[in-house]
Amino acid sequence: MLKAQIVPVTALAQNCSIVWCDETMEGVLVDPGGDIGLILEKVESLGVKLVKLILTHGHLDHAGGAAELKDKLGLEIWGPHKDDKFWLDQIETSAAQYGVQGARNCTPDKWLDDGDTISFGNVTLETIHCPGHTPGHVVFYEGKMDVAFVGDVIFKGSIGRTDFPKGNMDDLIASITQKLWPLGRKTTFVPGHGPLSTFGQERVSNPFVADQVLAGK
Repeated sequence: MLKAQIVPVTALAQNCSIVWCDETMEGVLVDPGGDIGLILEKVESLGVKLVKLILTHGHLDHAGGAAELKDKLGLEIWGPHKDDKFWLDQIETSAAQYGVQGARNCTPDKWLDDGDTISFGNVTLETIHCPGHTPGHVVFYEGKMDVAFVGDVIFKGSIGRTDFPKGNMDDLIASITQKLWPLGRKTTFVPGHGPLSTFGQERVSNPFVADQVLAGK
């Protein structure tokens, strides 16, 4: 069975997720953006054996710690989609702009495409390409527990910004309504920032993508 523990990292309070199989204790890190010591301390306390680092997209606060962790632990980096390469290539530039220490550019060992899977222990995550916030953004979905790790595509009461380079609002809305909504109203999602929610709740109350809001456009 899938288990998950959120570890907020960086000054942007990004939700790094430790995700593992409770039968084998093998697990992955979703979006290790920084604060490596804090992440590893939590991993050790949980008794999780990390086997991969996986990224939803290339922004500094989500991917800035991946290269250091790869060096420390000898783990592969999987994701995001190759269209986010330009973001991963400028992590250090972004870090300098925001005054963030220690973040490093990174190159994934495997780019992820729509439909690719990531397995650890008895858990399998499905990759869903969801462009809009960034062109190469992906979401990780686990069907048995009905949970999605959505990065910055959607939040409780909000959606991802599209004013960054290569962001696109039409693509973002399409990703949410055509790729996430079909997963079901009961699906719980872990966003890149802030509290958890469900797709059903957001279809009722989200001021950007609630059904009634989109029907009125």
